[in-house]
Amino acid sequence: MKPELPNVDSACFRATDLERLHPRERASHAPRILLLYGSVRERSYSRLLSEEAARLLQALGAETRIFHPHDLPLPDGAPDDHPKVAELRSLAEWAEGMVWTSPERHGAMSGILKAQIDWIPLSLGAVRPTQGKTLAVMEVSGGSQSFNAVNQMRVLGRWMRMITIPNQSSVAKAFMEFDEAGRMKPSAYYERVVDVMEELVKFTLLTRDSTAYLTDRYSERRESAEALSRRVNQRAL
Repeated sequence: MKPELPNVDSACFRATDLERLHPRERASHAPRILLLYGSVRERSYSRLLSEEAARLLQALGAETRIFHPHDLPLPDGAPDDHPKVAELRSLAEWAEGMVWTSPERHGAMSGILKAQIDWIPLSLGAVRPTQGKTLAVMEVSGGSQSFNAVNQMRVLGRWMRMITIPNQSSVAKAFMEFDEAGRMKPSAYYERVVDVMEELVKFTLLTRDSTAYLTDRYSERRESAEALSRRVNQRAL
């Protein structure tokens, strides 16, 4: 016997469809991963960590692109068609997953990383450029290990309706973890970065073919149905 749900619109309420959750036809192209970092210093450890992550992702079969935030204006400080803003938004639409890497500054993510996210709107036309896409978060610290920045980025990822993977990386005393050529040295920190990139690729492959279904919501279906009803039943044009 099915439960009575008097507050639910039965026309918009649907049982889980396993075929849509696990589609038989799956994309075969390399997972597309965008990497953002949060510092414009000449020797930026968040950039170096992003570049190391990109190498790992490529070795794992992904296609990667890194957005360089130099010359990106402050949010609302330039029109939407500013070249750097347009570049960032285009990359956000292209990506199937992202990596956000920030230095910890004053116990938080950097303003440079936050500004990049603030330029990515929740919607571009009818498309939400981040919804349902995967996300990995990492941080670098100048002192002892901390998780303030990654915790903040997790909240932000949820707000952007992204699938933030369980694993994360926090590299303490980052100035000691990279050689003169900018390559990350062998360490437990490096192995954690490998873990995070492996997990990101797996989650991206697992979810990318079902993104539209995973983000299909009862409340939005009902809102759309009500809007359609009002449009069809209007008395005058």
